Amino acid sequence: MERGLYIAASGMVAEQMRQDAIANDLANSSTPGYKADRVTQSSFGDLLLSNTSTGQVVGPLGTGVYADEMTTDLSPQATRVTDEPLDLAIAGEGYFGVQTPQGVRYTRNGQFTASPQGLLVDQLGNPVVGRGGGQVQIAANGQVDAATVGVFRLTGATKQGDNYFAGAVAGQAAGAVQTGALEGSGIDPARTMVDMIASFRAYEAGQKVIQTIDDTLRRTGTQVANATGGAS
Repeated sequence: MERGLYIAASGMVAEQMRQDAIANDLANSSTPGYKADRVTQSSFGDLLLSNTSTGQVVGPLGTGVYADEMTTDLSPQATRVTDEPLDLAIAGEGYFGVQTPQGVRYTRNGQFTASPQGLLVDQLGNPVVGRGGGQVQIAANGQVDAATVGVFRLTGATKQGDNYFAGAVAGQAAGAVQTGALEGSGIDPARTMVDMIASFRAYEAGQKVIQTIDDTLRRTGTQVANATGGAS
């Protein structure tokens, strides 16, 4: 089989994974505390070409690329004031803890609300973990004491969906909780759109390569068949 088809196809698969990550980032460009994903690409080992008659080295030939891994930019983002009493932001490092059915998960999204029981919960109704490990009670005036909200230092943070992270807790983090504010999304929509266009063009280039090779093989097959038929 023509090696160029595999090389082009591998590039298209890698770009498709990159586009999926970019599309998810764009969908969360206004999600508080969202962290951007980056798909890194690596190349397969080069194939060393040589002249079959003389043995002289011609040079290397790339054998395609693949999506190596997905990394998450965990850098804290700037906060914006909302003046909503249950909106919380962490200035500096750290994560809020949230008690989910799958166990405690961690997030930078501090867009919280009140449960019917007067507890601080996230948008999915999961209770926020307090500094002492319990739940956070909202005061009668609708305010929450920032000092009662847990801020955890997390190592090996990995995304778990719904803007949650999992990892190993290494005590309390140094970040301070701000009330009436939210951390911004880690997405720059303009830059992300440029990345999307560049990825789409790279994907299109792979398509055109496959179409060109396919057309060349078709023409070659037709010409060989015609030459053979004429000789007979």
